[in-house]
Amino acid sequence: MAAPTISSQSTAAVIARTLRDCGVERVFGLCGGHIMPLWMQLHALGIQIVDVRDERAALYMAHAHAELTRGLGVAMVTAGPGVTNAITGIANAHVAKAPVLVLSGLPPMPQENRGALQDIVHTDLVRSVTRYARTVRQADLVPLELCEAIERALGHGGESGPVYLDFPADVMRAEISKAVQLPEYVPRIGRQPAIAPQADAIAAAVELLWTAKRPLVISGRGAVDAGEGLIKLLDRTRAAYLDTGESRGLVPDDHASVVAATRGSVMGQADVVVTVGRRLDFQLAFGSPAIFGEAKFLRLADCASELRDNRRGEVELLGSVGSTLEAMLSLAGNRIPATDNAWIDGLREKHLARSEKLADSMKQAPPGSDGRMHPNRVLAALREAMPDNAIVVADGGDFLSFARIGLPASTYLDPGSLGCIGVGTPFGIAASLACPDRPVIVATGDGAFGFNAMEIDTAVRHNAPVLIVVANNGSWAIEVRDQQENYGDTVGTHLQFADHAAMAKAFGMYGRRVENPDDLPAAIAEAMAHRPALLDVVVTPEAVSSDAKSGLAWVPDLQALEAWDTIERAWRDGSN
Repeated sequence: MAAPTISSQSTAAVIARTLRDCGVERVFGLCGGHIMPLWMQLHALGIQIVDVRDERAALYMAHAHAELTRGLGVAMVTAGPGVTNAITGIANAHVAKAPVLVLSGLPPMPQENRGALQDIVHTDLVRSVTRYARTVRQADLVPLELCEAIERALGHGGESGPVYLDFPADVMRAEISKAVQLPEYVPRIGRQPAIAPQADAIAAAVELLWTAKRPLVISGRGAVDAGEGLIKLLDRTRAAYLDTGESRGLVPDDHASVVAATRGSVMGQADVVVTVGRRLDFQLAFGSPAIFGEAKFLRLADCASELRDNRRGEVELLGSVGSTLEAMLSLAGNRIPATDNAWIDGLREKHLARSEKLADSMKQAPPGSDGRMHPNRVLAALREAMPDNAIVVADGGDFLSFARIGLPASTYLDPGSLGCIGVGTPFGIAASLACPDRPVIVATGDGAFGFNAMEIDTAVRHNAPVLIVVANNGSWAIEVRDQQENYGDTVGTHLQFADHAAMAKAFGMYGRRVENPDDLPAAIAEAMAHRPALLDVVVTPEAVSSDAKSGLAWVPDLQALEAWDTIERAWRDGSN
């Protein structure tokens, strides 16, 4: 049967043209009847549809695309289970503030609430993890609603993040009046317009930072578009610098302010801590005085959630981060900062020594009692093989902890603060399609790989030049340590030492299993030449990262958190 004709003025056609006019070249999705008209119109306009094997992967790919292109990611999922499958990906984009537009469909309006196929109120499900969630039941409202959703996703007037629109099937095919198809409804693509803080706040920030003796700058998501200003600030103030996963690679490792290997000590020694677009979340011990002592905080951010969480700043600057940094530098002029040069020089020296020691120890990491190689041997081999412009995607439980420390990158993605393991393969596929001129390496544990392993089929079908390296330890485990008794138990899921390389080959991907660390250099070189490719590297399950040794992976020292709880209770009670 021939497909029904879709008008060039239909909702589906107008959405497709709007996305094209916004510069969207690629949409990630999984097909279904309720979105078929839109699917057909996107294809007709030459917009690439990356069809995935699970809706979560579509959201992860749109998320990674948005992060790497600094633009809009678009995902398209069908009704009912299409939307419910996608919710984890929507939530991850929500926490990461990734600008993603999610489009879906509904049964025709006459069938609403009558038991139609896949009839469920999607907006009630996604509203808490989106910036905007609407069902559009009038075709003439589509241009306005689509424009508003995209602008909201990009953070125009608020935080960036995912937005959601769905359309009943009859509305998807209905014609939109030409009178409402106005040029003004084409969204203005680009991030939040520049907003400058007040002049007196800038002056207070300069005074605080330029009089600090041991200043520490910590960057996050909000700094990613302000790398040049951030480096200038570090050059001028000689402040110590720590990045986080959200902004890794923004400041090159050879910069004199980078002291990542002294992370614990520098946070305790700083007298002024500058957060640049970074929440004080669990990865920074919530800003606890047990970690940061009596340091004063200077908070810079373009959204309130990264400005006042957990610890208030002595000075708080709400505005575009790049403009704020430039304003501070301009006002400071040639003023000489009070930074203790001996302090920062000492930190840098320790950082370099520890970094060199780490690199050497990774190369020599001993095998487990089972004879299988240590995960650090995998990472050391990747470090040797990766070019400087490589995009690294790290994923997993304990393996992520090894990779986060041991695998440098100029561009880096990982599960983020939601801890959404399983993003690695979809992130890597999207990254390799968005940046085909740069090598993309996914370093993932086998448990995390299993969440979206079927997407290797997507990589093959779309010829995505990604290298997936699976650290196969046959388990996903965390050591839980009792803080009182000082003993630990390893708990988790015990898996097979499955042959992931054989799975890759079954889908037409280059695959190779590696069990001897001496074979890694040649295997990596061969895989890089045959991307998409997968290396299945067997490692010992006995290796435990430093994160796991101190408690659950990604959780800071529990004694520090207990101290923070005590201080917080004292504040609430009004006691000293």
